[in-house]
This record gives sequence, structure tokens and C-alpha cells, in this order.
Amino acid sequence: MEKIAALYLAHLNPITKSHEDIISQLSKKYHVYVFPVIFLKKGIEVNTKTFPFSYESRKFMLESLFEKNENIEILPDYTFFSPYIKYLPPLVSPNSWGLRKQILKNVKEAKFFSYTGDKAEWIALKIYNLHPIKAERLKVSASQVRELLYSDALNIERDKDASQSWRSLVPCTVGKLIEENWSLVEKFAVSTDNTIKIMGMKFPTDGIIHI
Repeated sequence: MEKIAALYLAHLNPITKSHEDIISQLSKKYHVYVFPVIFLKKGIEVNTKTFPFSYESRKFMLESLFEKNENIEILPDYTFFSPYIKYLPPLVSPNSWGLRKQILKNVKEAKFFSYTGDKAEWIALKIYNLHPIKAERLKVSASQVRELLYSDALNIERDKDASQSWRSLVPCTVGKLIEENWSLVEKFAVSTDNTIKIMGMKFPTDGIIHI
């Protein structure tokens, strides 16, 4: 039987239990390519309050979960190079189509589909002929986890119920890695979120116009 690839393009900042479940389930039937999004300016990754964890940190988180799973590959090909404005508007910009080619360059299988539970992302993936399938939204989003992380870093009082703990929303190994990098969480907890949303896509403001 011909092998089919599953493409999972996402922020994954940080990896949650929902991400782990989706990737794990997909890997039972398909060769899964996981693409954590990256924003580069002059060859250096740009991180913000919305994108606190670097690609290498997220890759390490994923490897801690799936290191022995040969059906899963983590690739750095979902990368935007500054100025990010050159990828807009979608469809019209040649660079946006170049990004599609960049994403697919290391996908070995001739047949593939992409996975997303976000309606806006589904439309974008459909437009770029990345064959998205219909999926449910994440039960646990990375934005929920970040909010709880920053609240803990700022010592904001919260309901002590386990469902309100960020540790209950991420895999155990990911939680340990976050704790080992707690200074990073503290740094972004008190920072301004230098992120802008344009046409449904979030970009760091640093690098949006300038190289």
C-alpha cells in the first residue's frame, strides 16, 4: 500500500496534551511531518510573548515525546524570513507560494494531507492545495497554557483546581522542560507582546517590514 503523509503545521508554543494526542493518533496510520512555525530575521529566530519557545526548544519537547516513533519527523521548513510582509497578500504573493514549496521539499510521499482544527487555517491550507482534512478544534490550546504560565510567573492568584494548572495541560516531559527554562517564562510574562495579526496570521512585529 502506498504510504500517505500527514502534515501538521502549527505554532506548538508550547506543546500541549492535545498536540501530543493528535500527532500520536496520526502516526498510527501515516508518516507524520511536524512543522513548528519559525520566524527568522537576519538568520536569528524572533520570539515574542505569543511565541516564547524557540524552534529548538519545541523540537526538544517533541523529541521527548516521540523520539522512538519512526513515523514522526520534525522539520524546520515552515519558516518565514523577514520582512514577513513579503508573504502577503496570500495567493497574490509569489513568496507565499514559495513557502508552500519550501514546506513540501522534504516530504517524501507523493500523497499527503494537512491537519488543522482551525477554520481559517483550513481555508488557507485548502487555497494552497495542501489537502486539509476536517478536524475538531484543540481541546487544550497553547494560548491557554501560556496564559497560565504567565500567571504563575507573575504570582497571580488562581483557582487551585487541577484543571487550572498548566502542568495538567502539557505532557509530563514537556512540563519538566518548561520548568528548566522558567527564566524564559518570567522574561516574557513581564514583556509587551510584540505580535501582530494580519489577514488571520500572527507575525512578530520585529521583522514585519524590515529585513
